[in-house]
Amino acid sequence: MEKTPSGTSVGVDDPYEHAGVCDHVTGDGTCRYAFEHAQHDPEFAADRREDDYRCPVADDDWEWRDCPHYRDTTTSDECARCGLEERRNAHADARPLLEEHHLSYARERSERAEQASGDAVSSADERSERAEQASGDAASNADERGESRAGSEDELAHEITVTLCRWCHAKVHGSWAAVGDDASPDAAALAEREGRRSDELDELGFETAAERYE
Repeated sequence: MEKTPSGTSVGVDDPYEHAGVCDHVTGDGTCRYAFEHAQHDPEFAADRREDDYRCPVADDDWEWRDCPHYRDTTTSDECARCGLEERRNAHADARPLLEEHHLSYARERSERAEQASGDAVSSADERSERAEQASGDAASNADERGESRAGSEDELAHEITVTLCRWCHAKVHGSWAAVGDDASPDAAALAEREGRRSDELDELGFETAAERYE
């Protein structure tokens, strides 16, 4: 399975098999990124402008993995693994039942995560880079590393997320569970959800504030 920058499993072999419509695509197939963030990639924006800002994936010219600015972040209120639905208490600070889980990171987020985790490979790369600078050929070698990294990471340079309940999220990162498992909600998850449901029903009893705090 694919791994996070810190080395834990993301629960899928191919994140793009679980990827949905890009966050930047409008309902009529227009690429919002090209006209809202043109300054970040003028060449991409110019190409889209020449094509009336059409999304090339919506027109079946590309696949999602081909687009440099593809991003799919979840808005689901249901766990992608076990189907547990979110239940929030409006007046409580309780931790949500559901969490966002990354199947793939945008490259800049992946690099920050590697630095934060103190990954040994990252540290080795930094030591190697310092040695190359001392030898006077850092620029050439940096280009080579960039090309190698592009070849191995371009496939997973996009942010792709799904919704998981806290219990499935822990199991997936524990490296043995897959997002696509035919799973049922954990007993503890059901108990917490039903507890919140009971709280909601109590709220619907229309007890006055005076009665509540007697």
